[in-house]
Amino acid sequence: MALLFRNRSLLAKRSLPSKILSRDTGYIVLIPEIGEDLPKKGSLLQSNGLPEFSNISVEKCMAAIGVQALEFEKGIKEIEKRLEQHPDPDVFIHIFQPLDILGAPLDVTWGLSKTLYLGNNTSMPTNNYLAIHEHAKRVRASKFNSKIIYDLSKRDLGDKKRTNEETRMVKKFVLEGKLNGLELDENRKYQLRENRKNLLEEIGKFKIKIETATKQFKHVINDFSIVRDFPEDLLKNMAVNSEKPNEGPWEIKLLSHIYPRFMEHCPDRNLRFNAWLASVTVGAIHRSKDLATSVHVEQIRFLRREQANILGYETYADVSMETKMAASTSNIKSLFRNLLQVAKLTQDDELNNLYKFAKERGFDGSQMELWDIPYWSRKQRKALTKYKDEEIREYFPLETVLNGLFRVCEKLFDIQIAFRQGISVWHKDVKYYDIFEKNSREPTSGFYLDLFANKNHEKPALHMDKNWMVAIQNRSKIASTMPLAALIFNYRPIGLNQPILLSFKDVETLFNKFGHALQHLLTRTTYADVAGVSNVEWDVVETSGHVFSYLLNNRSILRTVSGHYETGAVMPDDLADSMFESRKLTAGLDLCRDMYLSALDIELYTTKEYWLDVVKRLWPEFRSFPLDKLDSHPCSFSQIFSEDWAASYYSHLWSRVIAADIYSAFYEVRNDEEQIRTIGKRFRDTYLALGGSYSPNEVFRMFRGRDPSHKALLRLLGIKKDGQVLVK
Repeated sequence: MALLFRNRSLLAKRSLPSKILSRDTGYIVLIPEIGEDLPKKGSLLQSNGLPEFSNISVEKCMAAIGVQALEFEKGIKEIEKRLEQHPDPDVFIHIFQPLDILGAPLDVTWGLSKTLYLGNNTSMPTNNYLAIHEHAKRVRASKFNSKIIYDLSKRDLGDKKRTNEETRMVKKFVLEGKLNGLELDENRKYQLRENRKNLLEEIGKFKIKIETATKQFKHVINDFSIVRDFPEDLLKNMAVNSEKPNEGPWEIKLLSHIYPRFMEHCPDRNLRFNAWLASVTVGAIHRSKDLATSVHVEQIRFLRREQANILGYETYADVSMETKMAASTSNIKSLFRNLLQVAKLTQDDELNNLYKFAKERGFDGSQMELWDIPYWSRKQRKALTKYKDEEIREYFPLETVLNGLFRVCEKLFDIQIAFRQGISVWHKDVKYYDIFEKNSREPTSGFYLDLFANKNHEKPALHMDKNWMVAIQNRSKIASTMPLAALIFNYRPIGLNQPILLSFKDVETLFNKFGHALQHLLTRTTYADVAGVSNVEWDVVETSGHVFSYLLNNRSILRTVSGHYETGAVMPDDLADSMFESRKLTAGLDLCRDMYLSALDIELYTTKEYWLDVVKRLWPEFRSFPLDKLDSHPCSFSQIFSEDWAASYYSHLWSRVIAADIYSAFYEVRNDEEQIRTIGKRFRDTYLALGGSYSPNEVFRMFRGRDPSHKALLRLLGIKKDGQVLVK
């Protein structure tokens, strides 16, 4: 593979600028106010097909979404009227093609609003974005609430003359209509509406209590000896005065950018225990009766089960499986059994080794507890692998990584990524890139790249993620639109004119988001509703991103994206070995934790058991720790109660399993340049091109020629059976 990714200079027209500059810096009803400068039908695009970000304001976005919402709703009524007058309409000519054209402007404004919200929160405040988001989401879904469109789609379902993409389109409208209750009589439709209203209210109560309880915990540290070895950025985040991070005092908070890293670096076991206990008792009744969420958890479960029953399903998990590759909870449990056979034994070995390591270094506990794992794992990783994050960073200057990523993509997928000057952007540091097919003069897609964090907090501090891919515009041959995306990151400059050095985790994130973006940008479908990640089953929507992250395991690709910031030397093999080995030391522990949370989610939405009984039953199956009697972690499991992952949390793990098997195809031919090109072309022609126009099972078989296996993930994680790596 070394020949394929040998170094070369970048073409001038697409290379980065010679220097990367740092940056200095309930529901709301919308009443559209149509300004005189707003283009026809509220479009925010220029004549070149790109948005004029420098001239887009909150007011224009709100006015545009108002105009487009009215146009969309009016268009749906006109389609319905024509259908009533047509005796035997072709659903594509009379429904889907007009809908593609009708929805394009609204989708763009929605995407632009999200881009501004994530890229510059001062120009698109949270409340304004949420108002636009809710309005657009509600209006866009109205096409799936039309009874006549649903009935005609259902009638067309058996037409064998349809292409695969057309069949998937029809199936999408039928399934969405069914899940929206279009098959129900008026009485059950009323029950469904009331159920969903009650569910939203219950979720709102749960969310407020969790947010309040999370913010409520705060513990002050005054002793510098406890924090003296903390990383500088962690000290800054914890310091009461962030301008003087070494002077203290410092506060422990249950925030995503503080709590996990505090647990890794805090040498005081009692402090770790207190912080851990606070994190697993958010929402617990023994912590605060006023902020207890147990009743809400059970009510949310009940309402979702009732919703499933109204729609004709036995459990809410059954409803969830309608939009998943897994198709059934039994298939998910089968995956868990296969992984657990090896992962649980590996977890036990890892704990024994970690305990021995800690005892030799003064640990006085009788056993490893959950609050000990992060701290001692970091110490073990540093001692056994000689892993030093500071040294690793020296080989990953941002400009080198990004140019290397572009070269990898150009080689694998026969494309050219070209920087274009003079494009309107939302911040001076944002760059725009065209993607060209090989030997083509016209771009087929484009993306904005916003790399830097800033001093003025212009990007929202969302708790789950700090890096995003936003699909601004979908590909549609019908509406003549090309894919546009925004990639938004939060890399922090060291100082003026100094290179930004990335951790390996940062590099993986960059690859992951770019892989996800390419699935949107390189799609070849006809209709927007199945383009890119649209209509891709939830449990595999993250797959392409994970494949790109796994590509970094290939030494030739790693060499392509690395180069010492002073000498340009590629990362030495022994340092790369240390980096990879350090990530495998707790692979069994991490995998068992992910499986436990996934299994907990599925069981909570399958059974009627009280949540604590479900925990007590599942915990010993996956975890090698005693269950603390105060541990109430399901009471703050926001992802499955107030976010979008109910009966879907397993999707994160499922997509990693699929991605690992896809990557194994590259791994198997790693020393053959032509074979690698062939695999790259096949990956592009399937995963990056087909979007949601084929079922994920069919797409995988097109790529691999067989059904997926869990073994590739175990090999990647270094999880062993009887002392041997499971898969070579």
